[in-house]
Amino acid sequence: MTAYAHQLAALFLTKLGEGDLAWTAASRGLAAANASQDHVVIGSLSRSAAHSLAAIGEYAQARGLAATAAQFLEPRLGKPTPQLLSVYGSLHLVCALAAARNDDRASAATHIAEADAAAQRLGADGNHLWTAFGPTNVSIHKTTIAIELGAAQRAIAIGAPLDTSTVPVERQVRHAIETARALARWNRIDDALATLLDAEVIGPDQVRYHRLSRDLVRDILTRPRPPRLAVELSDRMGVRPAGPRW
Repeated sequence: MTAYAHQLAALFLTKLGEGDLAWTAASRGLAAANASQDHVVIGSLSRSAAHSLAAIGEYAQARGLAATAAQFLEPRLGKPTPQLLSVYGSLHLVCALAAARNDDRASAATHIAEADAAAQRLGADGNHLWTAFGPTNVSIHKTTIAIELGAAQRAIAIGAPLDTSTVPVERQVRHAIETARALARWNRIDDALATLLDAEVIGPDQVRYHRLSRDLVRDILTRPRPPRLAVELSDRMGVRPAGPRW
């Protein structure tokens, strides 16, 4: 289906940090979804489009789009399919993340609570319509939201002990990157690096090419006496810090 093809393209481009291209792909996919008149497809592509808006810093617009799509799905929650619950919950995860990045703590808490309720109704981790939605993914987002709100210690408390083995590798690696970011902010550089290296074993391309992990390694390299393992990882990534040391 055209809508889902654009959704996958937008997801891939977002990970590479190509926010504008991701938005173009997602907006075209949303147009195709609207033409399909399938409420689940419309919700899924709205989620993708909202993610793309958040990636280019349009947090209020991202939250508005995702919240509107979630409201569109609400009347169908009486007897929801797993696909519907997953899309609905994932829309609230986008809202929560966008609100956190916009420093709106109250809205972030409201949306993450709604996503948590949807995950409990779903009852288990799944990957319906590539959402990876379920209780574990909600906890993954709680970690990210804590980081975005400047609560690195809370992010570590949630993220470090979390078992992510029940979600797709992409989610496992992304959570590891977020946890590593929190550890680095708490000046636990060795732990942050160890977390990245463990993630590289299961998802080498995602660690090496994701914008967040590259930014984190670049930051580690600028610190006094960066660990040898960080330099080796940077070589595999093709990452170099600014400055004369390189």
